[in-house]
Amino acid sequence: MSKELILILGGARSGKSAHAEKLALELAGPDVIYIATAQAFDDEMRERIAAHRAGRPTGWRTLEAPSLVAAALSEAIGPARAVLLDCLTLLASNALLALGDEPSARAAEAAVDAEVSALLAAYHAGSATWIVVSNEVGLGLVPPYPLGRAYRDALGRANQRLAAAADRVLFMVAGLPLAVK
Repeated sequence: MSKELILILGGARSGKSAHAEKLALELAGPDVIYIATAQAFDDEMRERIAAHRAGRPTGWRTLEAPSLVAAALSEAIGPARAVLLDCLTLLASNALLALGDEPSARAAEAAVDAEVSALLAAYHAGSATWIVVSNEVGLGLVPPYPLGRAYRDALGRANQRLAAAADRVLFMVAGLPLAVK
C-alpha cells in the first residue's frame, strides 16, 4: 500500500467519522493510530467521546491530542499503516480557544495554519496513509460575531490547503461519499 492523504469533508452528522473509520479499517486493518481532538468539557461531550471509543476496532491505538497533534504523534509508540485524525474541526476550534477571548482574525488564521503545516510535515515525513476528517462550515450563514467568522474563515482555508495537498477528497452527504478529487 503506497501512502496517500485523504480528506473527508461534510456537515454535522453527515457520516464523516463512520466512513473514515471504515476506510481506515479497509486500508490498514488493526494497524491504525486514531488521533482524537475532542475534549470532554461537559457530560454530553463525555458521552459522545465514550461512544466513539467503544465503536473503534480493537487494536487501534488512540492518541488524544486536542492540540499540537504532529508533536504528539511523533511521541506515539511505533509507526502505523494509517493515521486517522478526527477531526480538524475541533483541532481548529481548540487552537482558537487557546488564544483567549477575542483573538484577531489574523491570529486565528496563524494558529490554525501552524497546526496544518505541522500535520502536513508529519504526513510527508512518514510512510502512513493519513485520513483527515473535517467539517465544511462554509455552507451556512455568515456568523454574526467576530470569533465565529474568524473560525469559519480559518477552518475554510485549512480545508482548502489540505484539499490541495490531498490525493483524495471525499464529501459526505447523508452517509454517502461523493468523490471530489
